[in-house]
Amino acid sequence: MNASVNAATESPGAFPLTPRSMPRVLLSLIRNPLDALPPQIFEEPFVFTQMAGKSRLYLADPELIYQALVRNSDALGKGEDVQRLLGPALGDGILTSDGAHWKWQRQSVAAAFRHEKLLELQPAMIAAAEHRRDLWLTHRGKPLDLCQEMMRTTFDIIVETMMSGGDGIDVDRVERNITNYLKPTGWKFALGLVGAPNWMPHPGKEKARAAVIFLRATLATVIAERRRSGLERHDLVSMLLEAADPETGRMMSDEEIIDNLMTFITAGHETTALGLAWTLHLLARHQDCQARLFHEIATVTEGGPLLAEHVGKLTYARQVFSESMRLYPPAPVISRTAIREFTLGAYRIPADTILYVPIYAVHRHAALWEDPLVFDPERFDPEASRSRHRFAFMPFGAGPRVCIGNGFAMMEAVAILATLLQKFRVTGASETSPKPVMKVTLRPMHPLPINLIER
Repeated sequence: MNASVNAATESPGAFPLTPRSMPRVLLSLIRNPLDALPPQIFEEPFVFTQMAGKSRLYLADPELIYQALVRNSDALGKGEDVQRLLGPALGDGILTSDGAHWKWQRQSVAAAFRHEKLLELQPAMIAAAEHRRDLWLTHRGKPLDLCQEMMRTTFDIIVETMMSGGDGIDVDRVERNITNYLKPTGWKFALGLVGAPNWMPHPGKEKARAAVIFLRATLATVIAERRRSGLERHDLVSMLLEAADPETGRMMSDEEIIDNLMTFITAGHETTALGLAWTLHLLARHQDCQARLFHEIATVTEGGPLLAEHVGKLTYARQVFSESMRLYPPAPVISRTAIREFTLGAYRIPADTILYVPIYAVHRHAALWEDPLVFDPERFDPEASRSRHRFAFMPFGAGPRVCIGNGFAMMEAVAILATLLQKFRVTGASETSPKPVMKVTLRPMHPLPINLIER
């Protein structure tokens, strides 16, 4: 990989252009945006294309990614793709905003994700996993849909830990509406590529619009009830209600609070849930890895219930979850737009260039990983991880805009895995994994069923 980059950057100027077929890309975007990635990006350090009057740069070399997302972060904005896709639901919250508005929002919630605060949340994570495990005990012999089961588990956790119970949120209805909103993602990508206006109709648009109205109204009710009750709670809702811009002193409006709650509820639980679903699916296909995980859990807990102090000691569980996210990164693509010209290596990146970091391709890149399609948690042994470029593995993004909840997600995932696998062995996965589909997050094209064997 490095040799390819060095050789390519000997000639300064514009990146060499890779031709692409507009009709083929559009069709791929509608069906599955993952298929619209240029195939060369799984083997080359970068691919530069021009389409619909826009320059588009795909980066897979870790050093180039570092230079773009860290050294030149101030030259990159979220861009039109993100606003078209997520703006209707997430407004101008922490995930979609730029500049000073993004900075003060991130500072306002940072305390909720400090390590010492996360440690306080571990008992609630374990309790939600235990609740799911007890429900599984009533489903002996019946196959379960992993995505649905993990979505509900992580939703219970996010509502309990970040919203103090959520004041009666209808979990099932929220889940259905999140799915309705994400379903027409491909159409939004395709219409954005050809520069179609946002009002342009497309399949699923009305359902997605109704989903946004319901989701935001649900959170507005939560905020109104919190303001009415005046109860003091130490959670994310309280932090947002009390947040003030350090420069102007202004407080967040209710709409801005909804923007951020929408971000943490949708992005915060869906990504972890999908990571866990893919993990349990892979463990069902790799019984040797599952057996090693059983042994670690039994050793750390000494045969007793999982406690908060055990979670940080489950190193192999972290390796398993990390390897699953390598193969199936919950957020498979990062996109940015150059707000000014800058230099990347020896190349000039013009303003308005759309830059993609296809994490899915980076994690499966032939120059970065040996046997990249093989599930092997040993890749994340501490020694192996230390010798790897930091930007070869980035399931939570990278740079100043790295996911603020990455510590929360890892802790949550390990706690759920350990709690469930204390009581069950998972089997019944198909010999081949279903094709992953990008609907903002990385979902399986078909359900991920498993069978449970009580241990």
